[in-house]
Amino acid sequence: MRADRLVSLVLLLRRHGRLSAAALARELEVSTRTVLRDIEALSAAGVPVYAERGRHGGFALLPGFRTELTGLNHDEALALLVAGSRRGAQAFGLGSALASAMLKVVDALPESYRDTAAGAAERLLIDPETDLLSRRLVDEEVPDAIVAEVLRAVFAGHKLQIHYAAVDQSPKWRTVDPIGLVTVRDRGYLLATRSGADRTYRLSRIMAAKELAEPAQRPDRVNLDRAWQERSTRFRTGGDQVTVLVRVHPKRREDLVGTALAVLAEEADADGWLRLEVTFQDPRHAEWALWQLATSAEALTPQWLRDSLRNRAAAIATRYGVSS
Repeated sequence: MRADRLVSLVLLLRRHGRLSAAALARELEVSTRTVLRDIEALSAAGVPVYAERGRHGGFALLPGFRTELTGLNHDEALALLVAGSRRGAQAFGLGSALASAMLKVVDALPESYRDTAAGAAERLLIDPETDLLSRRLVDEEVPDAIVAEVLRAVFAGHKLQIHYAAVDQSPKWRTVDPIGLVTVRDRGYLLATRSGADRTYRLSRIMAAKELAEPAQRPDRVNLDRAWQERSTRFRTGGDQVTVLVRVHPKRREDLVGTALAVLAEEADADGWLRLEVTFQDPRHAEWALWQLATSAEALTPQWLRDSLRNRAAAIATRYGVSS
């Protein structure tokens, strides 16, 4: 909305003192022409904004100008609730609201504290785009229009129609009763019920969404943390689970346990290695987990897993064998 953008423009000028039209355009994610039009609108409304010419020129406010612009709107208040995770705000389509809200928070601070707060913020980095191994963390793209429709249904307590593409299936329309939204490792999920049964939908797989006028059938209060834990447990204990007997070097025990669903038994062998009976979600999960441990682990049973790992190792050896 233009009114919110004008407020943000004034707050940016108050925070930085002077900014060029190009810098304002970058901050507000609009064109330079739009910034110039907004400056004209502010001047016409009596806001004392003026232009400074020259290489280091730009737009600024007359010294001492203050007005009450720090009231938070609904989306900005929501953004602050998830501000502990910047990626959480992005996953739920609240990134721009978070940026606007933080401008207002800084502006509301006593003048003597503002520079201190800004300096402290420069020394904190939350969720960078790459980890220590320079692996880029890829965010799932969910169109803003879809996120906005889902949010409206969740907050209003209305039923929601979603065009959802489940794994290896064509998209189908479903009518669900939304309960809440969860973000895990940069992935957003919609917790809902469908015909009374619990359902979890990945936001990135929703092709389209439409809030309905009909009230959702759901409890007045919900503990999302508990609901997510219960659904996670059901997911981990379902499917084609497999039990594997593994010998593992003690230094790699935590790596093995960290990928397994459960440890059923454990004992030490005479050579110091550990023998564990563990479960995995399915055969593919078991093969992947053991392959990561290379020669630091050995699958003893079942035989099909030993065969699969041997075949994979043989294929790698053939690929990198000495050329004749």
